[in-house]
Amino acid sequence: MNVSNNKSGQPLVSIVTPVYNGAEFLAESIESVLSQTYRNWDFTIVDNCSTDATLEIARRYAERDPRIRITENQQFLRAIPNHNHALRQISPQSKYCKVVFADDWIFPECIERMVALAEGYPAVGIVGAYGMQGKDVMWTGLPYPSPWLPGRDVCRLLLLDEVYVFGTATSLLYRSDLVRAHDPFFNESNLHGDMEACVELLKESDFGFVHQILTFKRVRAESLGALTEDINTLVAGHLHNLVAHGRDFLSDQEYAACYRRIVSQYYNFLAVTFLRGRQDKKFWDYHKRKLTDAGVGFSRLRLASALALRLLRAVLNPYETVEKKRRTKTASPQAAALSNAQTSVQARAKETH
Repeated sequence: MNVSNNKSGQPLVSIVTPVYNGAEFLAESIESVLSQTYRNWDFTIVDNCSTDATLEIARRYAERDPRIRITENQQFLRAIPNHNHALRQISPQSKYCKVVFADDWIFPECIERMVALAEGYPAVGIVGAYGMQGKDVMWTGLPYPSPWLPGRDVCRLLLLDEVYVFGTATSLLYRSDLVRAHDPFFNESNLHGDMEACVELLKESDFGFVHQILTFKRVRAESLGALTEDINTLVAGHLHNLVAHGRDFLSDQEYAACYRRIVSQYYNFLAVTFLRGRQDKKFWDYHKRKLTDAGVGFSRLRLASALALRLLRAVLNPYETVEKKRRTKTASPQAAALSNAQTSVQARAKETH
């Protein structure tokens, strides 16, 4: 299917939705694509061996609109390998591409606004925007107006100041040639491969940002995002990014300071988790492995030091400890999990996927 030579002259945008058992929200996600003010797109829904009504819903829409097609995986793929497989389905004629997860949706002007910005700044390889996550506005931190920033500057903000503006794959528009040049696009050993993919692309391109809410990310207790919050894979993702890519953006002195900060935050998080009584092997094995993979290694002595500091802090500032416990008890399960992750790992709050 090739609709790239439309009368409007709009460049073709390939949209992909990787989905497994997404019947509950898939129709809403598809409808958001159909409602786009931008018309020159093709849309591939990649069904990952679903056992619910996902395929039936997708086929119903494909029958109604020739721009929608369906591919069916012959065998089940884990989440990130399936995301990579979905991106391999983009049209060879597409200039831009976009992921829209089956749980999420995009506002009507999303693609129009993102493409307009990318067309105005040819060096831009990724376009982001504000997004809603449940009831919260996310991925803030860039000054207004800042439609374009050098990729190096955005990555330095991420590493030095913890300014995260990438959001999730749903909240981004990618230049298709860059996606084709990086296969696999997402690092399949990194649960935050979407963040790492942005860092990798911004070594050779710039970042565009639309100061408008253009996407919606659903918060669900059973989602992959909720699982990563429960284990707090984000702290491991930040450490991996620094070790794997930090020297491409930072001086030796800056790198050393970031390394000390992130490792300290990591052990602070582990100390808080230990004090809360979490002992399950899966959790501890995951973080021991990630620390080892990053070349830091797991140190019981360092954990003991972090525990001592947390206990001293609790003694010196008992009000803070009581207030945090109160907020956690009164929050929803999702909000409590997010609060725990944010207060334990980062100097200030932020969220990724």
